[in-house]
Amino acid sequence: MNDDAPYPPDRTDDELARLDITVLLRYGLTAEPGPRRTALFGDGVAAAAVVLDRLGTEPRSVAFLADTVRAGGLARAAELPEPLPRREAAVLVREWLRAGTELVGGIAADDTAATWLRAVATIVELKQLTRVRGRST
Repeated sequence: MNDDAPYPPDRTDDELARLDITVLLRYGLTAEPGPRRTALFGDGVAAAAVVLDRLGTEPRSVAFLADTVRAGGLARAAELPEPLPRREAAVLVREWLRAGTELVGGIAADDTAATWLRAVATIVELKQLTRVRGRST
């Protein structure tokens, strides 16, 4: 084993975009603190942010969805006709929300999902701000 290798390993945006976020949600939302939860809030947040950013999603839309999940739960949010403004993003996020509703996690899973979505919104916003700053220098 190479002790100089970064941990977790660096992943490119393309590698992150290929991760199965639905699976990460299924195994991470109700998991106790540990590897599954770490994967969800590490690579899972980064992957979701990459995908949603590429679809032109505004971070405030994701943050609003997080607030909706916290207030009404995953099941209610999964029933929204348009959980995010753009069709492709809405279809994708609805799949993620439905993955969470399949779990028997109750309010704890709803809160974890809301926290996860808020983290995704933060990363999307950071990606956008970094691009804007890169263009202005």
